[in-house]
Amino acid sequence: MQIGTAAPTPEELAGANHHFIHHKSIKDNYNVGAFEKDAIKLLDDLFKKKDTVIMVGGSGLYIDAVTKGLDHFPEVDATIRETLNNQLATKGLESLQHQLQTLDPVSYKNIAIDNPHRVIRALEICIGSGKPYSSFLNKDKGKRTFKTITIGLSAKREFIYNRINQRVDIMIKDGLLNEVISLLEYQNLNALNTVGYKELFNYLNGNWELEFAISEIKKNTRRFAKRQLTWFKKNEDIIWFDYLTEKEEIIKHLKKK
Repeated sequence: MQIGTAAPTPEELAGANHHFIHHKSIKDNYNVGAFEKDAIKLLDDLFKKKDTVIMVGGSGLYIDAVTKGLDHFPEVDATIRETLNNQLATKGLESLQHQLQTLDPVSYKNIAIDNPHRVIRALEICIGSGKPYSSFLNKDKGKRTFKTITIGLSAKREFIYNRINQRVDIMIKDGLLNEVISLLEYQNLNALNTVGYKELFNYLNGNWELEFAISEIKKNTRRFAKRQLTWFKKNEDIIWFDYLTEKEEIIKHLKKK
């Protein structure tokens, strides 16, 4: 999944030590809770050798899991998620949204309701525990032993969207379709139910024309970016810089912290 996930290039990997790059198989059951545990364990080791560690990423939930800790939920039967994924495939996201509205109106109002992963996660907790997903939120979280400084890079939304469109075109040129073809037999795995893969699976399965599938990748990536922006704008701790800011200026600011 090198192309579709925009993983660091060999040159980038050689330029600095990276962690959690291609460290899991698409067949592995891996989630944000497991990532939190793995990341904290790694940080405990890294801080024995380094004073500063840099985390780079786009998923607000995964970042918060490391810097702030997660809300902890009970273990639920894995077949519940399988059933919900099948419901998503056969009846669509709207049916899951209605179900969540019935079982947990608070979560229905507060989570990213257009994100199927978030809706399914909330529903599997509701169904598996018999309690609303929202009832497990904002409990005591594990305290962190390190200080976090969060830097955000900003740009006009139109510019971001244009860059996304260009990026998708480059990924297609670099061979994304062939990468997806090589994964076709695994298309039902949860790891591949993601932007860039699910759209091309629809093309390969004869449901869409290729041009339409590519346009859907662009649209869904823009939607994902919009959700990212909304998430990060709520974080008052982020120090924002225009993306054209010289790195020396940002480093100078960090040294003051």
